[in-house]
Amino acid sequence: MTSTLPFRSLLIAAGVSLIASSAVQAQKQAPPAPGTPRNFTLPATRSFTLANGMQVTLIPYGTVPKTWIQLAVRSGNVNESANQIWLADMVGDLMEQGTTTRSASQVAGEAAGMGGSINVTVGPDETTIAGSALSEFGPRMVSLIADVARNPLLPEADLARLKTDRLRTLAQSKVQPSSIAMERFRSVLYPDHAYGRIFPTEAMINSYSLAQVREFYAANFGAARAHLYIAGKFNPQATEASIRSAFDGWARGTAAATNIPKPVSRRSIYLVDRPGAVQSTLLLGLPVLNPSNPDYPALSVTNALLGGSFGSRITRNIRENKGYTYSPSSSVSNRYRDSYWAQSADVTTDVTGASLKEIFFEVDRLRSEPPSVDELRGIQNYLAGIFVLQNSSPTGIISQLRFLNLHGLKRDYLENFVKRVHAVTPAEVMRIAKTYIRPDQMTIVVVGDKAKVASQLLPYGLTME
Repeated sequence: MTSTLPFRSLLIAAGVSLIASSAVQAQKQAPPAPGTPRNFTLPATRSFTLANGMQVTLIPYGTVPKTWIQLAVRSGNVNESANQIWLADMVGDLMEQGTTTRSASQVAGEAAGMGGSINVTVGPDETTIAGSALSEFGPRMVSLIADVARNPLLPEADLARLKTDRLRTLAQSKVQPSSIAMERFRSVLYPDHAYGRIFPTEAMINSYSLAQVREFYAANFGAARAHLYIAGKFNPQATEASIRSAFDGWARGTAAATNIPKPVSRRSIYLVDRPGAVQSTLLLGLPVLNPSNPDYPALSVTNALLGGSFGSRITRNIRENKGYTYSPSSSVSNRYRDSYWAQSADVTTDVTGASLKEIFFEVDRLRSEPPSVDELRGIQNYLAGIFVLQNSSPTGIISQLRFLNLHGLKRDYLENFVKRVHAVTPAEVMRIAKTYIRPDQMTIVVVGDKAKVASQLLPYGLTME
């Protein structure tokens, strides 16, 4: 007598068979070859300079009926003295509190009525006053941004509240292991320079007066330090007329200061005790070439292959193979005429030393033998694709143009970047690593439980106290 499988069992058997067949088929089929990344083409731009020295760049781009505007002023944390840390940020905070003719709510309301907003952002080298608006309101948004930049009220009534906000931000940052590591790392690389000063003291913030804020603004804001970028859809004639009307009367002010650092490059290790921590935060790196150096595109490729992408060697080693960490990463960080390379990772406490060992193993391996052509090609395609995607929006294009102008680069740097990335050879990657990524010159910072990790760091130069 012949027995039959229940209908449910037949379905399961058929499903398993189909899955197995599909798996075999998938193994037989090679994945599709990646497409050739396209070169980035910078849109046509028009630039001019006002009589007071302010530069303007107009970038017609896209079809979305919106205008993006950024006024970049060469004023930032680099202009702070040793007892003025975050004073530039306080200036930026107060610039958002209204102008001599408009309250903060009026500025926000007018911007919203144009389909956009305005914000002030302070960085190491630049402060940006940025806004966006529907295309028909672009000229009006230019005037509003000009009012914020030229005529900030800097009201004393808001100073105490903003100090409290900054104190809260400081308290939150000072307990984050990554912030603690960065503070020590930068202070070692840039002693006695603004780039090395990350956090103020509470007393410093409390001491800031409105007179100091206004003095900093007067000394560092003016047309000679400013560059206005406008991208998107806009009426060129009406926009230019608005620019000239809004900015022609702005005082020239002083030229941008050029405080170029002399970073320290030597092997040193620092352990910041965090008792009871279940993880150690690692940050190691050294000064490298800045974007004005012809080797910079090749350094970008080398970084992406070593630790700066999800498929990088250090990531595969200590994340995928060893399971020491979840999200390690390396990067090249830039400021005016200055850059450093750094690798970071949050690792389990008991593998702190082992993680450093593997990181240095990958650095040494790349310094002594070139990558394969296939490995390099995958990284090049990734880097080129990311570059093009990042620049496929009005704000992305503005960011790249600001990068060019800050670092004194020509337009062809952007237009030839993809080509230069693909021109990098395996031998050149090894040369870059050997020349610039030097383990014997690296600063190493570890934030973790000293009782558990100190002995693990002895091979890297830690002196037990």
